[in-house]
Parts: sequence; structure tokens; C-alpha cells
Amino acid sequence: MLTKILSRGGPAAGYLVIRYLKSVTLLAATPISLLLGWIIPGVTAGLVKLANSERYRAAKYLGIPQAEELPPALPRQPGDVTTLFRDKSFKRSLRCLLMPVAMIPELLVAVIAVVGAPAAIVGMLLWWLDPGNFSLMGLDVDNWFEALTLGPLQVGVSLWFLGRVAPALARGHAKAALRLLAPSPDQLETARLAQRVEELTKSRAGAVDSHGAELRRIERDLHDGTQAQLVSLAMRIGIAKQTMAEDPEKAAKLLDDARDGAEQAMTELRGVLRTMYPPILADRGLAGAVSALAARCPLPVELRIGALGEVPAAVEAAAYFVVAESLTNITKHSAAGHVDIQLERRGPELYLAVTDDGIGGARVNAQFGAQSDLLGRGSGLHGMLHRVQAIDGQMELQSPIGGPTTVEVILPCG
Repeated sequence: MLTKILSRGGPAAGYLVIRYLKSVTLLAATPISLLLGWIIPGVTAGLVKLANSERYRAAKYLGIPQAEELPPALPRQPGDVTTLFRDKSFKRSLRCLLMPVAMIPELLVAVIAVVGAPAAIVGMLLWWLDPGNFSLMGLDVDNWFEALTLGPLQVGVSLWFLGRVAPALARGHAKAALRLLAPSPDQLETARLAQRVEELTKSRAGAVDSHGAELRRIERDLHDGTQAQLVSLAMRIGIAKQTMAEDPEKAAKLLDDARDGAEQAMTELRGVLRTMYPPILADRGLAGAVSALAARCPLPVELRIGALGEVPAAVEAAAYFVVAESLTNITKHSAAGHVDIQLERRGPELYLAVTDDGIGGARVNAQFGAQSDLLGRGSGLHGMLHRVQAIDGQMELQSPIGGPTTVEVILPCG
């Protein structure tokens, strides 16, 4: 019973005491804030941060999910009163000034709940050292009868405050803070749209970078591979033409070499085209293409493919490249012995997960762009991330040291 009271009353009393200390600080700072707040933008921004802090603490005490924050205060110049009074977050955070109204009752309840029982025990045991100067339940104690009757009564009242009154008051304060300092629906919608614009701006920048890198890769492959083969092919045909009359056997051999070079050039060209949009997707669909990748992987792959329905071509290509790049990374770097691939349709979204039992430690370091980690996996992971974000998808990487590593991708199909 006592443990239950302490578990309920301890956090409640602590919450009330902290609210009291904040209220005292706010009350002391209010006159200066009223005089300088319209001049110094940092004062009004601080009040908004205080409101968000109160909402966070209230939500944490009540054990509910993280409450929505007020948007930051509007940027303004010193003395810009017009912007100040247009700032909805600032006007909503002014309700924090109501906190000092309740600070005295809350402190009284917290003190009774925390100090009442220990003070009663001390008074019961030591009243005889100075009769008349120890009080229990607000009454002076002069004899053992008063000590043994008022002492337990004060202990009971203190425990009742600790187990009932303090938690109820703390919950009431927390609920009031969440309600009074909550952002308006317009603010939430504006903040959501601003966050969405920021996400789209980042994904667009990533898509542009990825597209540029892809074009450079294709140009490099064509220049170093196919173009070199075609130049060699043209030279061999030219030499064969010049030697045809004098040495037909040598010309025939050159033409045979030219034919082999043409076939090799066609193979390399098909390889380049396959990286742009794999023909296997058009021939066998996403499920067949992923199955082919799993079959070519040197590691054992457990493949689970659900009903996919109709998937847009861009989504098919992104999912295919994620699987291909993941299997390449796993084969080269992870030291894994098994791979699990899950691919299924979840409503309007395509869900893909690739898991291996390797050494883990893979990272996508956004701070350094496409810089690789110690195992050389950074650029491939960034390419995957950019492909996913380019079509408004989401990618999450979980790779603790020691494994396992899981790449989860959600792609919109609408």
C-alpha cells in the first residue's frame, strides 16, 4: 500500500514543485519581459519555448504521446510590434502567465504530501525535548496523549495528500497546460505544410543530385566501355578493308575479331540500358525481377512476395534497384550467411524489407553526403535513399554493430 502511494505521489509532488519553481522564475521575469519583450525578439521567442517545454513535461507526466509543439515565434526586428501581435504562437504562449496563479496552492499540497509524514514522526518522538514548541496538525504538543493522537492523524493526512490530492492536482495542472497551450488547428496545418515543403525540397535536391550522378555514371560507362569497343571495331574493319586484297586470311581474322567486339559492345550496351530501366521488369514484372535477383545472389535468400497489384513503373524500378544494391552490399561487405527479402502491398503503399545476418554497422551519413563508411557502403546506400525519396518514399536503415541489418522501404503507389 505504501509503495503504491509513493509511486503515485512522488512523481506528482516532484511535478508540482518544479512547476512552482518555474512559476516563481516567470513571475520574477514578467515585469522585465513586459518592458523589454517588444524590443528584444529573444524574450518573446523564449516565452514560446517555455510553453512548449510545459506541454512536453505535461505530456510526459500524463504518459501520453508527444504533444504537438507551438511553431517557433515569427522572426522580427527589434521594436516590430506589428509582427509581434500577428504571432499566434506568442499570443498562445502568453497563457503561461497564468501559472503563478496556482503556484501557492500547488506548493502547499506538495509540502504537505512530502514533509507532513516525516515531520509528524519527528514531532511524536522528540516533543518532550521542548514541550509546547512542537506542533502536530497545527496544534502545540504538551503531552504523550496529544503526540500519539495527533501524530498518526497527521501521518494519515499527509499520506492521503501524497496518494490522492497531489496526483489529482498534478493531473489537473498537466491537462490544463496541454489544453491552454495547444496550437490552433490553423497553426498545426501551417506547420505540417511547412514541414512537407521542407521534405519535398530536400527530396528534390537529392533526386537532382542522384539524377546527375546517374547521368555521369552512364556517360562514363558509355565512354569507357561501349565507345572504346566501337572505336576498336571501326579500326579493325578499316584495317580489314585495306588488307582484303593482299591478305584475305588476315582480313577474315580481323572481321571475326570485329564481330566478337561488336557482340561485346552490344553486351556492354545492354548492361548500361539495364541500369536505366531493367528489361526484366517489363518482361516478368517486379516479382519476377526480384526473384531473378535472389536466384543470382551467391548467398541463400528467403523470398516472401505477397500480392502486389498494379505498381507504377517508377516504383517498380526503385524497388528493383533497392533490392539489387542491397544484395550487392550484403555480398561484398556484410559477411552474412543468409538474406531475407519481404515484398508486399500494404494498401496504397509498397513495402519492401531486406534483412541479413551479417556484421552490421552500415550507416547513411547525411552530413558527409555520399561518403562511404569503413566498409565502403556509403555511396550505395545514399543512391538507394535518393531513389526512394525522389518518388516521395521513405527508407529506414537499422544496422547495429554485430547485426542484423535491415533496410525497410515504403513506396507510394497512388
